[in-house]
Amino acid sequence: MTIARIALVGDRSSSVQSHMRIPSLLEALRERDGLTLDAYWTPTTETADLEGFDGIWMLPGSPYRSEAGAVNAARIAREHAIPFLGTCGGFQHTLLEYARNVLGLAVAHAENDPGADDFLLRPLACSLVGHEGVIRLASGSLVERIIGAERTVERYSCTFGLNPDYLPVLQEGGLSFTGHDDAGDVRVLELPDHPFFLASLFQPELAGDGSRPHPIIAAFASAAVTLAASRTRA
Repeated sequence: MTIARIALVGDRSSSVQSHMRIPSLLEALRERDGLTLDAYWTPTTETADLEGFDGIWMLPGSPYRSEAGAVNAARIAREHAIPFLGTCGGFQHTLLEYARNVLGLAVAHAENDPGADDFLLRPLACSLVGHEGVIRLASGSLVERIIGAERTVERYSCTFGLNPDYLPVLQEGGLSFTGHDDAGDVRVLELPDHPFFLASLFQPELAGDGSRPHPIIAAFASAAVTLAASRTRA
């Protein structure tokens, strides 16, 4: 049996519902899907050495203790072809990493640096805390293949999202935005030509009662196990 080592990047807190779901989700992945993950909670202040993990999952819970640490976790996953899942704050900081390190943009997150001049992430017009809504998925995208449909209903707990002024430059720079709400706002991103790189503004950890992993979580776990198996063979 292959066991994948994954880093759970986030500042663990009993006040974050997604964090409290993790033990039951890991158990369900093992029992229902036959996917065994050896998970290590990794504070955002301690992300300097993640290359040896088989998967990196950046969890909700922003503002993080270290913006730089969160950004670094996404960078390592992107540069080292490590399966990556970012949710809510993870989605936001994945955007920040790509904009800064790939596109060279001097942009900020309004939650972390409210006095900055230029925001990539800014407050949503309407808070999505406790909100549930329809997401329309791009045909043929990774997330559409995972869900098995072109629409899904998902739960949120966030108040910040992408500044749409930056959408064209991010798309031209290589990111794929493959999930949108009914208003057309971005809710899912993917990185083409990466083994598994997916981030969502919604929180798949909150689906159901935690006893059945969301398909996105199961797909991430499967990708991590696949990498672990390939490393063992090598």
